[in-house]
Amino acid sequence: MEDSEAQPGEDLVVKSLNLENQFTESPAESVKKVTKSEKSSEEAESKVSTPANSTRKKSDTRNGSELSSSFVRSTVSSSLRASNSVMVTRRNSTGGVPEKLSASSARQQNKASTIAGNKPSTPATESVRRSLPELRRSSLPSVTTKPTSRANLSETRKSVPVSLVVRSLSTSTASDTSIQKTVRKSAVKPALSASSLKKITSSSLDSTASSTSRKTISKISSPTTRSPTVSSGSRAGSVKPALAASSLKKITSSSLDSTASSTSRKTISKISSPTTRSPTVSSGSRAGSLSSSLDRSSNLSGRKKAVTPESRDSRLIVLPQVEIKAGDDVRLDLRGHRVRSLNASGLNLSPNLEFVYLRDNLLSTLEGVETLTRVKVLDLSFNDFKGPGFEHLKNCKALQQLYLAGNQITSLVTLPQLPNLEFLSVAQNKLKSLSMASQPRLQVLAASKNRISTLKGFPYLPVLEHLRVEENPILKMPHLEAASILLVGPTLKKFNDRDLSLDELALAKRYPAHTALCIRDGWEFCRPEHAADSTFRFLFEQWKDHFPPGYLLKEASIDKPFEEDACRCHIVFVQESTLSIDPDIILKYKWFLGEKTLSNFTAIPDANGEVYWPKHEDIDKILKVECTPVLGQTEYPPIFSISSPVAQGNGIPKVVNLEVHGDLVEGNVIKGYAKVAWCGGTPGKGVASWLRRRWNSSPVVIAGAEDEEYLLTIDDIDSSLVFMYTPVTEEGAKGEPQYKYTDFVRAAPPSVSNVRIIGDAVEGNVIKGIGNYFGGREGPSKFEWLRENKETGDFFLVTTGTSEYTLTKEDVGRHLAFIYIPINFEGHEGESVSIVSGTVRQAPPKATNAKIIGDLRENSKVTVTGTVTGGTEGSSRVQWFKTNSLTLNGENDLEAMSTSKVAKAFRIPLGAVGYYIVAKYTPMTPDGESGEPVYVISERAVETLPPSLNFLSITGDYSEGSILTASYGYIGGHEGKSIYNWYLHEVENDTGTLIHEVSGLLQYRVTKDAIGKFISFQCTPVRDDGIVGEPRTCLGQECVRPGSPRLLALQIVGDAVEGTILSVDKRYWGGEEGDSVFRWFRTSSDGSQCEIRSASASSYMLSVDEIGFFISVSCEPVRSDWARGPIVLSEQIGPIVAGPPTCQSLEFLGSMMEGQRLSFIASYIGGERGDCFHEWFRVKNNGVKKKLSTDEFLDLTLDDVGRSIELVYTPVRKDGVKGNPRSIISDEISPADPVGLDLVIPDCHENQEAIPQKTYFGGKEGVGEYTWYRTRTKLNELALADISSSSEDVDMCGQTFSYTPSLEDVGAYLALHWLPTRVDDRFGKPLVAISNSPVIPAPPVVSSVRVEKLAPGIYSGEGEYSGGYEGSSLFSWYRETNDGTIILINGANSKTYEVTDADYNSPLLFGYTPVRSDSIVGELRLSEPTEIVLPELLMVEMLALTGKAIEGDVLTAVEVIPKSEIQQCVWSKYKKDVSYQWFFSLETGDRKSFEPLPSQRSCSFKVRFDDIGRCLKCECIVTDVFGRSSEPAYAETAPVLPGIPRIDKLDIEGRGFHTNLYAVRGTYTGGKEGKSKIQWLRSMFGSPDLISISGETGRMYEANVDDVGYRLVAIYTPIREDGIEGQPISASTEPIAVEPDVYKEVKQKLDLGSVKFEVLCDKDCNPKKVPGEGCLERRILEINRKRVKVVKPGSKTSFPTTEIRGSYAPPFHVELFRNDQRQLRIVVDSENEVDLMVHSRHIRDVIVLVIRGLAQRFNSTSLNSLLKIET
Repeated sequence: MEDSEAQPGEDLVVKSLNLENQFTESPAESVKKVTKSEKSSEEAESKVSTPANSTRKKSDTRNGSELSSSFVRSTVSSSLRASNSVMVTRRNSTGGVPEKLSASSARQQNKASTIAGNKPSTPATESVRRSLPELRRSSLPSVTTKPTSRANLSETRKSVPVSLVVRSLSTSTASDTSIQKTVRKSAVKPALSASSLKKITSSSLDSTASSTSRKTISKISSPTTRSPTVSSGSRAGSVKPALAASSLKKITSSSLDSTASSTSRKTISKISSPTTRSPTVSSGSRAGSLSSSLDRSSNLSGRKKAVTPESRDSRLIVLPQVEIKAGDDVRLDLRGHRVRSLNASGLNLSPNLEFVYLRDNLLSTLEGVETLTRVKVLDLSFNDFKGPGFEHLKNCKALQQLYLAGNQITSLVTLPQLPNLEFLSVAQNKLKSLSMASQPRLQVLAASKNRISTLKGFPYLPVLEHLRVEENPILKMPHLEAASILLVGPTLKKFNDRDLSLDELALAKRYPAHTALCIRDGWEFCRPEHAADSTFRFLFEQWKDHFPPGYLLKEASIDKPFEEDACRCHIVFVQESTLSIDPDIILKYKWFLGEKTLSNFTAIPDANGEVYWPKHEDIDKILKVECTPVLGQTEYPPIFSISSPVAQGNGIPKVVNLEVHGDLVEGNVIKGYAKVAWCGGTPGKGVASWLRRRWNSSPVVIAGAEDEEYLLTIDDIDSSLVFMYTPVTEEGAKGEPQYKYTDFVRAAPPSVSNVRIIGDAVEGNVIKGIGNYFGGREGPSKFEWLRENKETGDFFLVTTGTSEYTLTKEDVGRHLAFIYIPINFEGHEGESVSIVSGTVRQAPPKATNAKIIGDLRENSKVTVTGTVTGGTEGSSRVQWFKTNSLTLNGENDLEAMSTSKVAKAFRIPLGAVGYYIVAKYTPMTPDGESGEPVYVISERAVETLPPSLNFLSITGDYSEGSILTASYGYIGGHEGKSIYNWYLHEVENDTGTLIHEVSGLLQYRVTKDAIGKFISFQCTPVRDDGIVGEPRTCLGQECVRPGSPRLLALQIVGDAVEGTILSVDKRYWGGEEGDSVFRWFRTSSDGSQCEIRSASASSYMLSVDEIGFFISVSCEPVRSDWARGPIVLSEQIGPIVAGPPTCQSLEFLGSMMEGQRLSFIASYIGGERGDCFHEWFRVKNNGVKKKLSTDEFLDLTLDDVGRSIELVYTPVRKDGVKGNPRSIISDEISPADPVGLDLVIPDCHENQEAIPQKTYFGGKEGVGEYTWYRTRTKLNELALADISSSSEDVDMCGQTFSYTPSLEDVGAYLALHWLPTRVDDRFGKPLVAISNSPVIPAPPVVSSVRVEKLAPGIYSGEGEYSGGYEGSSLFSWYRETNDGTIILINGANSKTYEVTDADYNSPLLFGYTPVRSDSIVGELRLSEPTEIVLPELLMVEMLALTGKAIEGDVLTAVEVIPKSEIQQCVWSKYKKDVSYQWFFSLETGDRKSFEPLPSQRSCSFKVRFDDIGRCLKCECIVTDVFGRSSEPAYAETAPVLPGIPRIDKLDIEGRGFHTNLYAVRGTYTGGKEGKSKIQWLRSMFGSPDLISISGETGRMYEANVDDVGYRLVAIYTPIREDGIEGQPISASTEPIAVEPDVYKEVKQKLDLGSVKFEVLCDKDCNPKKVPGEGCLERRILEINRKRVKVVKPGSKTSFPTTEIRGSYAPPFHVELFRNDQRQLRIVVDSENEVDLMVHSRHIRDVIVLVIRGLAQRFNSTSLNSLLKIET
C-alpha cells in the first residue's frame, strides 16, 4: 500500500538515485532534507504528561493513530504568530524555516537528540548558511483548543517511527548543488508546547515507505526538547517537529494514501512540553525546516504495527530542484478552499506563477491551466478530475512536478508530452493502464492504488528511474518487475520502492530484444524460455493480414551485433504452396538506430541491405531493420526485427568475403579483394600473399607475391592460384587468414615481341635473330632469313630453320630480313614478326700469325711481327703491355708500358721483370681504316739479374740526439723487403751489438747508450721473389759524443693546498745526470718574489705561511761530469689555499655509568674554526647505531647500559667548509646501583590477581625477591620494616611478583616485601608495602561445567565452584533442538540423568547455578552440549551377490539384516539409505588390492570388458536417519570371464557422395576383439542381391563412381581374440549420390551430347617399366551419343589418327583402377581396349559418368536414375 503523497515542492519524496547514497540539496522553497530511519521497526519511547480528562476523551480515537513515513508541511494559523509564547512560524508551501531563531534554539541547534533505546543521532555538521524567505501570513483559519492543567496529565509511552527519505536529482533546472552523504538512521523527537494545545493542520505527501508498514503514535512527555538537526554530512539525522513553547496545540494531519478516507482529518493526542526549541535542518550549504506528518489509522487501537521490509529498503532521495527561493509573485497556495474552476474570478491565475498548490479542492476540469506557462510545480491532488481532458497542459512546457493523486482519473491518453516533467504522481485513481505520451525527462512515476491490469500502451520514458504500481491488479502478473525492466530499460533503479532484484534483472536479459514492443502492444507476458516463439507468433498475428498473397513469414531475426562486424538480418518468406508459379518475392531493407527498444528509431543513411556494419558510435544502441516485401509491382507493409544492444568489438579482425578478379590467362594481372570486419580495431593494411597449387599437389608460396595484385607468369600455367589474406589492425591484432582458390591458369596464345637482329653486319660475321616469346611453353618455332634484291628491292628466301646466319661476300651492300613464327608446345602457331637488318659492310683489315721475337730479359730489345689481310697494310700501330697471367682476358687485365706507336721494336724496362710481355697489334690500311687489334703474349715471363748493392753510406752528426741516415743503391730486378740492421761497437773491429729498436729502419736517433761507441749499418738486398743477395756493412767515421746537459721539461706536481707535499717533475737530457740544483720561490699577489729558505730538495710541503701565495721552483741541470746546463724556472702554481678542516684529537669527559653526564674535548686545525657540530650515537653489540642527540653533553640512561656511546665530531671552517668527521667510541656503559623507588599494592579481591605497582632504578632489573604476607591487622611503618621477623598474626603466603588471594585471605591485609635486584644479582635496599583494605570476597561462580558419560544412557554433570563456601547449589538438565533452541527437562534437577526416547537426536546440556553458603546466588553456567544422543548403530550381517561374473551380465548386491530384536527394530524405524560402491581387483605381486570404480554406486553393476580377469567387490554401507553409517559389508566375485563376441550399434559413417570416405562404426563386446571380418558389398536399391567388392575388407572404404546408385553394405563378423566367432551383423547406407560438382558438370556434358577430353595414353606395355617415366602420350577422347573414339593428334609430320573406335553395344564397358584414381580402361570388345590417364580423379569421374550416361540404353539401370536426372 502506498503511503500518503509528499507535499509538492516543499516536502520529501522517498526515492533512491544511486548506490553511493548521495543526494543533492533541495532548495528551501521546494524540498527539505531528511534521512530515513534505518530500522523503522525500532520504537522511540518518551514520557508525556497530559490532562486526565483530555486523555480519556481522546484515547478511543488516538490510541491507534499512526505516524506517516512521508513528510508533511505544518500549517500554523496567523493567530499563532501573535502569541506571547515562543513563536512557531508557519512554513511556506514550498518550504522554509523561520528566518530568525530564538536564543535558546540557536544555542542548541547543533546538538543531537536521541530516541529511547536507539543510538544518539549525529549532530549537524554545518549551521544555516543562507537566510530563508519571510513567512507569509496564512489564509487558512486557525484552529485552537483550550489550555489544560499539567497536573492532570498522565504519563504514557508510545513509539513514534518516522521514515525520512531524500531523492537526488540528476538533471535540475536550478543551479548545481553539492552532493553529500546521509546516515541511514534518524532520531526523531517531537518538540511540544508547555502551556497550550493548538491544532496544526498538516498535509502528508507521497513517500516511498512501504504501503504495509505499520506505525504507532504515543503520547509523549518531555521536560526539555531541542531543535531537531538533520545533517547531510552523515547518514543519520535527527528530526524533531517544533511546536510553540507557551501553548499546547492540537495537531491535525490529513493522510492522502492511508487506509482511511483520503480527505479524512485525524487528531493526534495532546503532547506537553515545558520548553521547546525551533527545529533546524542542516544540509551543508542550505537549511530548511522540517516537520513530520502524523497519520492516524481508523481501524487499529493501541497495538503496534510491524514494519515490512519494504519500509527499510528505501534509499534517501530528493525531489527535483525547482527553485532556490519563491516569492509571493510566483507562488499560489489555495489548498482546501473548495475551488471548483480555474477560471474563477477570484483565482487570479497569472502566467508568472511557478508554484501552484490546488489540492483538496473540487476541480473537475483543467480549463484555464493553459495560462500557467511558467509553472514548475502543480499540485492538483484530491480533486474531482475524471479525465482524460489533459490537453490544456500542453502550454505548461516548464512543468517539472505534477501531482494528480486522489482523483477519479481513468486514462492518461490525453496527457501531452511535457518536455521538463520529472515527477508525476497519479496514485489513488482509477487508471487501467499507463498509456500516455512519451515524457522525455520523467524520472519518477507513482501510480499506486489504481486499477492497472495491463502494460499495453506503456509510454517511452527514456530516463525513468523509479516506478511504483503497488496495489494494482497487475501485481498478479508473474515477473512484473522483469517486464518493467524491459519496458523502461537500464535507467530503472527502483521498482515499487525497492532496489531491482538481481534475479529479475537476470531474467529480463533472457527475453528477445523485441519483447518490450510486444508488451507495449498487448502481448501476454510469459516465461523467457517460451518468449521467442510466443512473441514471434504475436507479431505474426499482427502482420499476417498484410503478407503478400501466397506467402508466409518463416523467420524474422537479427544476429547479435558487434562493433564493425557484419550484422545480418534473417527475414524469410516461404510460399504456402510449392506449385505456385508467382514471381519471386523481392525484399527491401532499411536499418534504423535507437537508444532503447521503445525509443524513436532514426534511419541510418545508406543502410539498405541485408547486412549492416555497426559503427563505434553505435555501441550499446539498438538496431532495427524494416523489411518491405515486394511482389510484382506491389509493395506490402513492412515487417521489422529488433536486435540486442550493439556490443563492443573484440578488436580481432576477420575476413568476411574474399574474391579474386581478373582473367586467368598468362600475362594478365589479377587482384584479390578482401572484405574485412575490423571488429573495433583500427583498420590497417592486411597481409596478402599468393600461392601456386599445381595439379594434384599442395599449394606453394610464390616468392615476392605479397600484394593484392599479381601478374600471371608462365610458371602459373595449368596451376590454380590461392589468394591468402590475413587482416591486421593498426594495433597489431591479427585475424584468421582466409584463402580463395582460383581456377586453373590458361596459357596465352603464342606471340613474339621485340624481334631484333644481334651481331655486327660485317662480311664474315655471324648474326642472330632473337625475340621475346610469350604464350606458354615455346615449341618448335620457325625462323626464316631473306636477302634483299638490289634491283627490285624485294626479299627472297636464303635459309630456314635456324636463328643464326653467317654473312658472305654476296651479302655485302645489301639488307637481310629475319622472320620469327612463334609456335607453342601444343603446336599452335601465332602471328609472325619480321625485322630488317642494316646494310652489310665489307670486312676491315685483320692481322694473323702475330708473335714476339727477342731475348726476354731485363733491358733487352724485342719486336712484334705478323701477317695483315683485308687490303694493303699501312702504318699499323703497336702498343706494349705487361701481365701476370699467361692467359689473355681482354685489355682490362693488362698494364700499359707504352703508348700506341708505329715502331714494332721495344726495350724491356725493369718494371716488366717477372711479367709476361703483351703486344697489341692494330692493322691499318693505307687509307687509314683500322682492323680489329690482335693481342700476342710472350712465351715466358721476363727474367732479371741477381740482387746486389752498388753503394752504401751513413750521413749525419755523431753526437747524442742526432739522426743518422743510411742510403744505398739496389740492382737486380725489383727490390723486395731488404734487411736493415744497426750495430754499436765498443771498438772499430769488434762484431758489435745489434740495436733491436731500429731494425728495419734507415734512420737512427743516437741515444745515451751510444755515447763513446762506434755505429755501423748493415744492408742485405732482397728481391721481391725472395732471392737474397750478399749483405754489405758501412762503419761510422767517429765515436758518438755526449750532448750538452739541459732540461726538456720542468713542472710542479701536487695540489695548491695547505699541508700538501709538492714534487718536481722534469725531463733531463745530456748524458748521465748528476746532482742538479733546486730552489723554491714564494710569490705574493703583488708580484714580489722571495726564495724559501732551506727548501733545496726536489719536494716541498706547503705550510700555513704559503696561504695566498704562488709557488715556483728552478732547476739547474748538472751532468755526472759536473758539466752544467742553463737554469730553468717552472710555472707558478697557486694561490695556495687553506687545507681542509681537521679534528686532530677527540676524547670523552665524564664517567661511563648509568645516570652520569658525558661531555668531550676536541682539537681543531684547518683554517679559522667555524661552527663545528657533533652527534651522539648509541652502539649496540651488533654494530647497529641509533642517533641520540646533538647537545654538548649526554645523560646516560638504562638504554645505554651494556652498550657503547659513539661521538662523531665534524670540523667546520669559518667559511663553511666541512672536514672529515672524526669519531670515538666509549667502553660499555656500566649500570648504577639497584634502588627501589616506589611500591604500591592495589585493592585485592579473592581469586583476582593482585599486581603491585613498583618503580626500579639501577641498570637492567633482574629477578627480584618478593615475599607476600597475610595479616589480620594493618601494620604501621615500623612493623612493616621488620615484617620478615614478626611472627605474631603474620603469615607468609607467596613469593612471586603477583599474588592471587584465596579464600583464606578474605578479610586479611596483604603486605609485600621487595628486595630490588639487578640483572647481575646485586641487591639494593628492601622496600615493604601493605594494602589499604582487606581482601574482598569473590561472588559465587562455577567453572568447567561439563557432562561425563557414566554408562550408556546415563550422564553426570560436574563443575568447579569458587567464591566463598558453597551452599545448596542448583542443578538442571536441558535438551537442545535442531534449530538451536535449548529446552529445560522438567524434573531433572540432580547431578545424574538417564536419557529417554525424547532425547534421541538431540545433545544434552547440564546447568549449574552456584549458591554461596550465605545464600548469595551466582550466574547459571551451562556445559557444552554433549554428542547427539543416538540409538544403537545399524549393522549388516552379510552381503550377497546375484548374477554371474561374466562380461555383459548384471551383478546385484543383496544385504542380510541381523535377526536380533534390537537390529530389526532399528532397521524398521531408523534406516534412511543404503549406499553401494563397486571395486575391481589389482594384482601386485602375491597380494591383491582393490580400486574403486568411479560412478558405480548402485546395487547393480553390469560387467564390462575392462573387468575380464579381475575380481569384483561390492561394498555396502547403511545410513540411518541420524546421519550415521554402519560398518561396511563386502561381497567378492571370482575372476570375470569374457562374454560371447557381439557387435552393437553398427553404422556406416560418410557424407553420401561417391567421392567420400566411409567407415564402419560399432560397439564390440565379448572379450578382447581379435581379427574380426568385414566385407563391403553393393546392393541395388529395392533388390535383395548383394555384389561383393573385391579386396575391400577394411574398416574404411573409399567410394567411387562404380558405387553411384548403389547402397553400400558392410557385413561385420565379430571374432574374439581366442578365435571364437560371433553372429555377423550388417549395416547399409543410403544410395550413393554423385558429388555435386561432378553432377553439375556431367549433366552439362550429357545435355551437349558430344564432348572431347584431353587424356594421356600409355603405349609402352612393358610390365617392368616405371609408371609415369616419360612413357605417356597425348590423346583426344571424343564422346558422342553413338560412339566413343580415341584419337592421336597430328604433328608437324603426321595427320591425326584414330586408335580406338566403338559403339556402346555390349561388351562395351568402362573399368576403373582402384590403385590409381586418375586411370581408366575403355573396353570396346575382347580385342580393342585402351588404358587412359587424366589429370585428376574429378576428370576421370566425369568421363566415366558421361560415357555411362550416353551408353545408358544398353544398361539395365539408366544413369539418369543413378544420377537422379529428370528425363
